[in-house]
Amino acid sequence: MNTPIYSQLIKHQQENRSSFHTPGHKCSDFLPKELLRLDFTELPDTDALYEAEGIILETEKNLSRLFDTERTVISSGGCTLAIQTMIKLAFDRSVRMGHRTHRMLFARNSHRSAVNTMALLGIDPVWVYPKSECGLFTGRTEAEDIETILNDNPDISAVYLTSPNYYGEISDIAAISEVCHRKNAILMVDNAHGSHLAFGGENLHPIHLGADMTACSLHKTLPVLTGGAVCNINHPDLVRYVKESMSLFGSTSPSYPIMCSIDLCCDYLLNGSGKRDYTLLEETTKHIKKIAEEKNLLLPERFGLCDPLRICINTSLAGISGKMQEQYFAEHHIDCEFCDGENAVLICTPFNSEEDFSRLETAVRDLPVIAKRHSFSVHIPAVPEKICTPREAMLAPGETVSPENAAGRTAADTACPCPPGVPVIMPGEKIDENIHLTQPIKVTL
Repeated sequence: MNTPIYSQLIKHQQENRSSFHTPGHKCSDFLPKELLRLDFTELPDTDALYEAEGIILETEKNLSRLFDTERTVISSGGCTLAIQTMIKLAFDRSVRMGHRTHRMLFARNSHRSAVNTMALLGIDPVWVYPKSECGLFTGRTEAEDIETILNDNPDISAVYLTSPNYYGEISDIAAISEVCHRKNAILMVDNAHGSHLAFGGENLHPIHLGADMTACSLHKTLPVLTGGAVCNINHPDLVRYVKESMSLFGSTSPSYPIMCSIDLCCDYLLNGSGKRDYTLLEETTKHIKKIAEEKNLLLPERFGLCDPLRICINTSLAGISGKMQEQYFAEHHIDCEFCDGENAVLICTPFNSEEDFSRLETAVRDLPVIAKRHSFSVHIPAVPEKICTPREAMLAPGETVSPENAAGRTAADTACPCPPGVPVIMPGEKIDENIHLTQPIKVTL
């Protein structure tokens, strides 16, 4: 058979490795095999995603009840489509408010899809850097920093941030939402990695804590097929425009198997089984994190609130860094979500097996003990000089240059050390000698 993709996936499946990466269903038996036989299209009795008035609307109402929102809508185009929808809704609100310049406040660790949406809509971003206590993780966005920027820029009508970030760090959404609402700015949260936060022992979901909109990538941590996501709206002025905004970016051929998997997941969570399973899992991950802490391994929990189900361990301080990280966990038959050379990121869900967690516990126990705790000094870089907007840079004629030839040029793309970390350069910014690039980058002519 000349089937490179299919053949390799079958081979990978047969290796029986422990999946501590997306998707959340971990290729378990939660989703019925009959799902592939339900790959239909929009028909009179199967409803239409962007004009939902039948079965899709019913499931979206169930999702709204699940997340306690004014409206929750399905995306079969992943969290990217949900992010695009959120930003478009905020953009249109800015227009209705009579703002001539479309400036919004974005956390610097925004996902590439948010940057691309800025360019498409002509949004002029104002950046806020997350604060990291040690420089080894991305850090959290602080309410006081947002308030300072909003005070200095009264024309900003929307704030966008990422929480939790890739390392599981959670920003103080309650405090940030209070600031935003006091300043008449709506709060959007890229909650791609935190869909499950509503279903543990404590409800840490951004919507519950006051966010106006969230983009939730259900497939990352819940039992949903890859590409399944939702956009949550908890602001009455934005509800009526959500389908219109989503249809601007979304495919006219939504995937029914993906939507069906969201439907099944919603029922699992509404009937109480999901909350029980996700709450119980917190004890398992807490146990593994405790083992790491006893060995003086660095976890982001040392510096603040984190996702209870995400395990992020800094192995570089134990002498395991770079490519050695992936090799170390591979020797324990574990596939991590991500290894950035310093930190190993692992996504745990109730659909990991007992064998998975046994392998992970052994891997953590086998890591070297660190003799003493480390102290860190953190340098927060200045925002590079802005030459033009992301739209002007990304749509301008350009060329790709090597890192050594990039100084003095205007970036036409994002340079990020590890997605989705904090990019060292954004489109429209000047690349100077203080910006360390490791890969070729597109620049404007």
